[in-house]
Amino acid sequence: MSEAAAHLWVPPTPGEDEDAPQPLDLDAGPWVLRVSDLKQWAYCPRIVYFTYTLPVPRSTPYKVEAGREAHTSLVARWQRRGLPRGLPRGEVQWEVPLWAPELGLSGKVDVLITTERGLVVVDIKHARRAFPGWKVQVAAYAWLVEHVFQRPVVQAFLYLSRARRAQAVALTPRLRGKAQALVTTIMRAVRSGAMPPPAAQRGRCVSCEFRRFCNDIF
Repeated sequence: MSEAAAHLWVPPTPGEDEDAPQPLDLDAGPWVLRVSDLKQWAYCPRIVYFTYTLPVPRSTPYKVEAGREAHTSLVARWQRRGLPRGLPRGEVQWEVPLWAPELGLSGKVDVLITTERGLVVVDIKHARRAFPGWKVQVAAYAWLVEHVFQRPVVQAFLYLSRARRAQAVALTPRLRGKAQALVTTIMRAVRSGAMPPPAAQRGRCVSCEFRRFCNDIF
């Protein structure tokens, strides 16, 4: 078995959500974050904290469900017709699940392209414009891919489906370092048991499933 294959995520049993977070249980073995937690931390640190320390049943917001459906439809179209303009050509792998307990990180790469120069990571976003936190997320995917496949990620893209364009993300040392440092910050915060500050914008709290636990602001 190759080094990469050894770190491919083992699918859960039927009926389980393979994208669900792994509850914090240090006695059960290695605990890993999801790459998507980095984006969520920028939105509201408490959502990430409560997700791992208070894993309670919760419904999926409509916009999340709609995003998943749009994602599935877009990937199916690309599989039939090929990648859109603006993305490199090469051998394509779709929705590649990866797990690296050494990094404390797991994630599913939407599109992984193998070119002569190296690997290319593509993260699909159903939006018209990119947000700063997304670049950090892509850098974390690149870190995870390089660790698992032991090959360099030479390019990274955000594909904005509503704008129908691919936006290159410069994987600078500063951006890579920011992503790696954020993983450490989040893991320390969750393990410490100290609740982080709430979202800066209270409007984000209106429909939050964890709102009832934020007794200090409500």
